[in-house]
Amino acid sequence: MRTLLVTGPGGAGRTTVAAATALDGARNGSRTLLVTGEDRQRIDAVLGTAHGVDVCHVDPDTTFREELAALQTRGTAVLSMLGARPLQAEEMTTLPGAEQFALLRALRRAAEGAAYDLVVVDLPPLRQAIDLLALPEQLRHYLRRLLPAERQAARALRPVLAQLAGVPMPAQWLYETAARWDTELAAVQRVVEDPGTAVRIVAEPGPAGADAVRTGLLGLALHQIPVDRVVANRVLPRESADTWLATLAAQQDKCLAEWPDADLLPHLGRDPRGAEDLALLAPGDGVPGGPARTGEAPAPVPGPRAPWPVEDRLADDGVLLWRIPLPGARKDGLDLVRRGDELLLTAGPFRRIVPLPSAPRRCTVAGAALRDGELAIRFTPDPALWPSR
Repeated sequence: MRTLLVTGPGGAGRTTVAAATALDGARNGSRTLLVTGEDRQRIDAVLGTAHGVDVCHVDPDTTFREELAALQTRGTAVLSMLGARPLQAEEMTTLPGAEQFALLRALRRAAEGAAYDLVVVDLPPLRQAIDLLALPEQLRHYLRRLLPAERQAARALRPVLAQLAGVPMPAQWLYETAARWDTELAAVQRVVEDPGTAVRIVAEPGPAGADAVRTGLLGLALHQIPVDRVVANRVLPRESADTWLATLAAQQDKCLAEWPDADLLPHLGRDPRGAEDLALLAPGDGVPGGPARTGEAPAPVPGPRAPWPVEDRLADDGVLLWRIPLPGARKDGLDLVRRGDELLLTAGPFRRIVPLPSAPRRCTVAGAALRDGELAIRFTPDPALWPSR
């Protein structure tokens, strides 16, 4: 199965392009699912009838109520001991962030079902999408820090202690709940990191679109999420006698120079509706790993997440170099903090906690340099930890 995550700056037409991509996959023989949080009526209007695409509409309200009800059910004994009164279904209102969690759950279920060749996911706008895709890894890190596995070593004793005390042990419930969350998050993380998963960025060429894509590519690189391609949407005709249109087209050309490999989708002069319009908006060479059009080679499939390389330069310079590609990064937007065996890395508006490779863990940070979109961190061996020769 291939999973294509479609996002882009708000208002750039990402939902329409996601629908066009899904329809293109179905026309090429792939069993296709479109996952979206958009209004059902809007998606139906965009796709039209007899399109051959299954659509999963994410319902954050229902998902939130189901999760909270299940949590209350599992924690009934603890809640009773604390004197808490359970919430009723009609009292539950969706909290901020529920839509993101519902979308992640829908993504996991689609991947585990194995009923489709292609899953196209209509993600939120670009910045929110990057935060969403990074969320499983981040939350699992927090769980490991707050509830480390080694503290569960005495878990077998808790039922005995509970019987002696005559009350349930909250710690046992807490660890069991954390374990369930970790299992759920790990499943979503596997989908995000799967070799068949990639992001497709949809943007309208122009100054705002160029800035958004530049920032988005930096965030995706920091989280090691591969980009399938950039899609330039609503491209204006290049030949026009209208001075106003010619000026806008020239502005688009300046932006498109930064996206030399982008797919160009035309501005239809109207809101796209139905299969005929969507056929004009399908990216040029099909979907990753899907059937190719006649006479064309299959589109490339993104590879697995590659580890950032560590270069051994001990013999020449006495350092190890950890090379981290960060396209579009600026020196004034970078920050590095070493904390134990982890590195807190900030690039622009994005932050990630990264575990150090084995060799640099036995070193001290000697400095870092940013050049041509690559951050090189220098490590020198710590004599107390480095094996003597």
